[in-house]
Amino acid sequence: MAELHCDIAILGAGPAGLAAALSAAACGKRVIILDDNPVPGGQIWRDGPGAGLAQAARKLRADVANNPNISILSGARLIARAQPRALLYEREHDCGLLYWRRLILCCGARELQLPFPGWTLPGVTGAGGLQALLKQRLCLAKERVVIAGSGPLLLAVAASVRQAGGQVAAIVEQAPLHAMLRFSAGLWRWPEKVRQLAGLVDRRWRPASQVSAALGDSRLTAVRIRHAGRERELACDRLATGYGLIPNIEPALLFGCPLAGVAIAVDSYQQTGVADIFAAGECTGVGGSELALAEGAIAGYAAANDGARARNLFPRRERWRRFAKALENAFALSPQLGDICTPESLLCRCEDVATEDVAGAANWRCAKTTHRCGMGACQGRICGAAARWLWGWPLPAPREPLSPARIETLAHMSPSGSPE
Repeated sequence: MAELHCDIAILGAGPAGLAAALSAAACGKRVIILDDNPVPGGQIWRDGPGAGLAQAARKLRADVANNPNISILSGARLIARAQPRALLYEREHDCGLLYWRRLILCCGARELQLPFPGWTLPGVTGAGGLQALLKQRLCLAKERVVIAGSGPLLLAVAASVRQAGGQVAAIVEQAPLHAMLRFSAGLWRWPEKVRQLAGLVDRRWRPASQVSAALGDSRLTAVRIRHAGRERELACDRLATGYGLIPNIEPALLFGCPLAGVAIAVDSYQQTGVADIFAAGECTGVGGSELALAEGAIAGYAAANDGARARNLFPRRERWRRFAKALENAFALSPQLGDICTPESLLCRCEDVATEDVAGAANWRCAKTTHRCGMGACQGRICGAAARWLWGWPLPAPREPLSPARIETLAHMSPSGSPE
């Protein structure tokens, strides 16, 4: 088993993680990035044969790759925490301990999926999941695709669908038209976003609407769309859904970092409530790549004890925090979305647990112990987030190992759950 040492360890190689690494390395610190993807970029800059990375993403990746103070452990999953300051990780053919003096959490975010009738049918995926498949050159060959949920990602996925030869049948946005108009009217403050939006406008976009059911026997054949109290059916071959993003906070909970709502709480220097642990990017609140880059750079400088350079970036961070707040207000989820989740809808797809089975449970632990909810492959990451939105259940503290691991890796864990 390998043993690695660094001044600053970074969990995640998305925009925040890469920016943090460059800032810390510029201060002469030895940096190691731990990331579970095969190449850097995170979800927002996910690479693949069908991906068209922006110039800024390519430059950032090249700068990190050419910096002698930065090493990246790609394809490495965080398995457990070691005492006092070490991480147990696993890769395809090896495992190891990463010892750190300071730690920066750049764990990103994932899609919120809300259950509804038929969402487990073949042909139904997450919006981000479909985009990831398209970046691997999935060919849609004139397939009719409905994209539903909330947020700008829906428009981006629609553009990717068209590039892959698919036909966008509808973009079903739950936010009302007046909220979208108010949001658009304020975009002059961020000209970069105006240019992006101009290239994504689609006449099939339908506001104040929801997909209330996916229809079909062995595979998706149509969806039922609800608008203004009326429903209609629309034939399609694929459905991609996503109700915005939620921060990945499991590593922060593992280290005992306090939360602010559903995100990691940080101070002005991106430091968490735990000494020598910082956080940046979507795990501290969803706001896009520009905010993640600013927060990551601040966290890198602060972790390297360069407060002056960190403070120079405060105005840039504040600018993109204002954009994030406008985005949050515009695409706030309507409580009426809970109506599409019928009692028979599966909440936990891994263990086939319906919402009616656990709706009366007092909390997540009761649902888990009584009905095995969240005990499947995703370990509650999908159904746990949905239950939190539906019933207000707080997420429980994660248990180690955080990811499935080989026996030889688990052998390095003590009976209490932490590596020896």
